[in-house]
Formats: sequence, structure tokens, C-alpha cells
Amino acid sequence: MKIGETKPVRRVADARDDRTAARKPAVAAAGPAAEASDSASILGVPEAELTPKVRAAIMRLMEEVERLRRDLAGAQTRLSQLEQLADQDTLAPVANRRAFVRELTRIISYGQRYGTASSLIYFDVNGFKQINDSHGHAAGDAALLHVADTLTRQVRGSDVVGRLGGDEFGVILTHTDEQTANVKAAALAADIAAVPVPWGDDQFTVSVAYGVAGFAGDETTAGDAMAAADKAMYVHKAAIKGES
Repeated sequence: MKIGETKPVRRVADARDDRTAARKPAVAAAGPAAEASDSASILGVPEAELTPKVRAAIMRLMEEVERLRRDLAGAQTRLSQLEQLADQDTLAPVANRRAFVRELTRIISYGQRYGTASSLIYFDVNGFKQINDSHGHAAGDAALLHVADTLTRQVRGSDVVGRLGGDEFGVILTHTDEQTANVKAAALAADIAAVPVPWGDDQFTVSVAYGVAGFAGDETTAGDAMAAADKAMYVHKAAIKGES
């Protein structure tokens, strides 16, 4: 055979191109259907690939997960409420002694770390037994609520008010030195005495004695601070009795 009679050889690449072109219409035709199938899916699995039983099982699982999420949210809310009840006094809407001591310890530790001054005021209701004897124990409760309400309204949000037991209250004044705390304690005592407590057709006044202990970066413990403030309070109470 002569070279001039040789038939042109078709390139392999050209053949592949033709086959690819032949397949393109089929792929294009399948495209929209595939996209529609992908858009209808459950947990990323196309719905078309799920049997009715598998689909029902997945839906039950999703409902169970949602129920567990609701239960968890409810449990967290109840836990928060229980924590609040555990920290709150049984009579007045202030911290109980346990919570108050915990906060005092935390604030003392903060002062030791950063050298910031804070103070503790210790209050004791004067003549509390006479209030109970003259007007009844319900009146005594009203007197305690009056003290707690006055203290709570007259201090900052960063301060802490607590009932330490019986007719004794404590206030932690954060970022406050002892001299300033003494001025604030006198103002709080005046506020308590200024407003009479209504009781039936009558009313009675409440007065308090107070003592202050400051702490700023030293080795004071919560017990030390409470003992010092309590001692200062009894000195003030004795002075009040001496004046009367």
C-alpha cells in the first residue's frame, strides 16, 4: 500500500471527546431531578433513598431529641430556682447566712489579690424582744422585713445584703474603705428609723445598732471580719443604751 493511500488515523483523544459529548445531554437531563432529590432530605439523606420504616424511625428519633432538649431546658430552669432558694433567707428576700459568708469569702479573696478595700457592716435590731412582746411575733417579722427592704433599696447592686440569724443583718460594701462604710452605716440606720412600720391601726419604729470592719488585701478571713464587725456593733449598742 502506498503512503498516499493511508487512511487518516483518528486520535484517541477525539474519540473520548465524542463519547463525553454524547453523554452530556443525559447528565443535563438528570441534573434537575438530582437537585430536587437532594433538596428533599432528612438528616442529609435524600428522602428518595429512605424506606418508609427508616423514615419513620428517623422522625421518631428527631422528636425524641427535641423532647430531651425541652426537658434539659426545664431542668436547668428548676436548678436555677433551687439554687436561688438555697441561697435565700427563709423570711426576707436577702441572702441567708451560708450564702452571705460565701460571698464575703469571695470578696475578701478578691481584695487580697488586687489590694482593693471593702467593708462589712453588722446590724442588730434594738429592742427586738420588746417588739415581739408588745405586738406579737408577726410584728417582729414585719420589723425584720422592713430592715431587709431598707438595706436592699439603699445599697448598690454590687453590694450584698444578708440575714445572719435572728434579728442580725450584714451588708458587704464592695470597693469601700472602713471610714466611708461607717458613714454609710449611719445613713442606713437613719433610713431604717425614719420610716415607721404600720401595724394594724398602729405603727412602731425600728432602730438598729451597727458595727463596721474593713479589709484590704490582708490575711483577714470571713470569720475574722464578722467577729470584728460584731464586736464593733456591741460597742455601738452599749453606747446607745448609755445615751438612753
